[in-house]
Amino acid sequence: MSATCGLCQRDLADGYLCRRHTEELAATLQQLPVFHDELLQCLVPRSRGFGDIVPTRGSAGPRSPLDEDVLDEIVTAGMAQVVHLWRVDVQRVRWPHHGPPPPADLAADCRWLGMELDWIAAEYVAAGDLARELRELETSARSIVGDPRPRSQRLGTCVAIDTAGVVCGAVIRRMPGQTRIQCRWCGYAYETALDWARLQHFQPDEAA
Repeated sequence: MSATCGLCQRDLADGYLCRRHTEELAATLQQLPVFHDELLQCLVPRSRGFGDIVPTRGSAGPRSPLDEDVLDEIVTAGMAQVVHLWRVDVQRVRWPHHGPPPPADLAADCRWLGMELDWIAAEYVAAGDLARELRELETSARSIVGDPRPRSQRLGTCVAIDTAGVVCGAVIRRMPGQTRIQCRWCGYAYETALDWARLQHFQPDEAA
């Protein structure tokens, strides 16, 4: 069976989420409870001075003592509710004869989804939608707490050579702190000091 990743549309031998986006989803599931706690701490805006509340964006009339942007993210957008509904649907698809899971807090739902991640990537048709929606929640939370999503760094082009002697040439990118990279085109893994040295040494002049 052939398939494509539900996020990047990359061709896969099977499954619904590529390895890179499966790893990103795992990281998102770990981060969401952390950001949720930080959002709760942001509910009351910081004071400029004693008794002087910082106004919320776009407010008109009497000023609320709560930061309405954060309130929207937690209550209206319903971070915990969104994650729980995904857990309900994953469990429904995987175990159709089971009843829905009991109500749980965000951290518990994220842990449960994390434990089912291999199955989600391999068997869950809506894996791409799940990953996309949770990534949007994380991005929105990061924008409020002042921790923007890190951006990947372009390292150059893949220098792996196939059996026909052809250099791959696909763009290689790395996230901050990432110590292992697998080329998305040919699958070659860069993880040792020799790999990194070879990647740097054999870059074309224009990519160096």
